[in-house]
Amino acid sequence: MKKIFLLIGMALGFMSFSSQGDTDAIIQAFKSGNAMEVAKYFDDYVDMKLLDKAEVKNIGRNQAGITLKAFFEENGITGFEKISGRELGNTMYLTGKLQNNGKGYAITVLLKLKDGRHQIITVRVN
Repeated sequence: MKKIFLLIGMALGFMSFSSQGDTDAIIQAFKSGNAMEVAKYFDDYVDMKLLDKAEVKNIGRNQAGITLKAFFEENGITGFEKISGRELGNTMYLTGKLQNNGKGYAITVLLKLKDGRHQIITVRVN
């Protein structure tokens, strides 16, 4: 019985380690200031709200990547500073500040666990 609990505990530990690796990779992608690197972590469909533009729901992964890249280029995004993050069940959110040469922009990213890895489902920039 102890062996079963040990195996279950180890399996859960490995699963949390791999999901932590996913979120670290996503944070590093934002820190690089490279939108196409961030887009690698998009789910099949993403909801996006960028500054003064209307929210777009269920935009395809490729189009969302192109949209985010254009936003990064137009606003001179060079990095990211994580402010907070919380995981609730199979979802997680990250908040932070996109950095540029000016004031920067607040960003909230919602992720869901799918097929054993976190994928971005919502990006909101204020």
